[in-house]
Amino acid sequence: MLYYIYQWLAKAGIKFPGSGLFQFITFRMLLAVLLSLIITTVYGKRLIRFLLKKQVGETVRDLGLAGEQQKKGTPTMGGIIILLAIIIPTLLFGNLDKVYVRLMLLSTVWLGIIGFIDDYLKLRSKRVAKEQGVNYKKSDSDGLAGRFKIFGQVVLGIIVGATLYFNSSVNVEREIMPRQGTATIHAGERKVNEVTRMIGGRLHRFAVVQTPITTIPFVRNHEFNYSKLLPAALQSFTWVLYILIVIFIITAVSNGANITDGLDGLATGVSAIIGVCLGVFAYVSGNIRLAEYLNIMYIPNLGELSIFIGAFIGACVGFLWYNAFPAQVFMGDTGSLALGGIIASLAIIIRKELMIPIICGVFLIELVSVILQVSYFKYTKKKYGEGRRIFQMSPLHHHYQKLGYHESKIAVRFWIVTILCVVFSIMSLKIR
Repeated sequence: MLYYIYQWLAKAGIKFPGSGLFQFITFRMLLAVLLSLIITTVYGKRLIRFLLKKQVGETVRDLGLAGEQQKKGTPTMGGIIILLAIIIPTLLFGNLDKVYVRLMLLSTVWLGIIGFIDDYLKLRSKRVAKEQGVNYKKSDSDGLAGRFKIFGQVVLGIIVGATLYFNSSVNVEREIMPRQGTATIHAGERKVNEVTRMIGGRLHRFAVVQTPITTIPFVRNHEFNYSKLLPAALQSFTWVLYILIVIFIITAVSNGANITDGLDGLATGVSAIIGVCLGVFAYVSGNIRLAEYLNIMYIPNLGELSIFIGAFIGACVGFLWYNAFPAQVFMGDTGSLALGGIIASLAIIIRKELMIPIICGVFLIELVSVILQVSYFKYTKKKYGEGRRIFQMSPLHHHYQKLGYHESKIAVRFWIVTILCVVFSIMSLKIR
């Protein structure tokens, strides 16, 4: 909104002190971070009061964990403030003409709505039980059915995958070497145009191509085209394979974030750190000089995404003000599903989805711990007649709680593990 006002005033020749700063993406990104922090910290308190007034409190199942009963009645659905702190700064300071920005806003709102419906249905079950005079016990069957959550994530994956594959604004640029006179166009790539750019005082020619390509970390030939996974006769159907991969990634990361949201400040802090990592990748991939220096693909129009990422980081950090131990509010599925979907969509857009197992290491471990626990329990029950467990409790953070670790220590240590994963991922820019 403010960005468009600045553009309109600039075209009209109207200037006011400081207006020129709006042309710089870094300035607008910092404004987005600042505004998102203000929204979450200042208006977050008002949201907590509103939720308390409406009795939107968390119902806790008796799992035998230390401190779990103290959480009873803590307001949930606080993810609403995270979503607002992401959307409002992006609308104010971002260039909404860019397809990447619109796609991220759609992902945020889409999964936020799915999570909100889930939280609302859980709250309604609690109120119905109270009206009927029944002692309400939280159950996995409460809320939105799992198949509907998956369906919503699949639909989002189709939208994101189809947009990134078919939209003419989604492309990468390959430099045309002077001696060759042309850029190397790989199988499955479609050349769209040629452009000339000034870099370091010299003109460089680039071929603009549309391609289902991603980055393989830690290898010299670090670009991988999804069309190579198919035989030559089927490469015209690469778009089907690409969309299926996008669906899997969004579903897995979104559910991983949802499972991780089990301790005060855990999912929020991990998401903020991951956001910083994705912000670095987006910045270097969208900057033609840094992309050339690091020998990575240059993705035009990616710079505007930094405003959204800045708002995302600010929203997560600001929410920690009230979500850190002891939490005054929980994000609920409204926040956790959206955070996971945002991270997955960002990674796909900046062509770093194969690095998700490293970047989102904590999400992966938490998700795998649940899969292993459930699978092993069913297997041993079928074989021995009695279910056995690998962990004392899953997800993994509950296992450490059972071992006697305080939840704030578990959360901080998971943050540290995420920092290590992020540093290792950023190192991949030079280690090849």
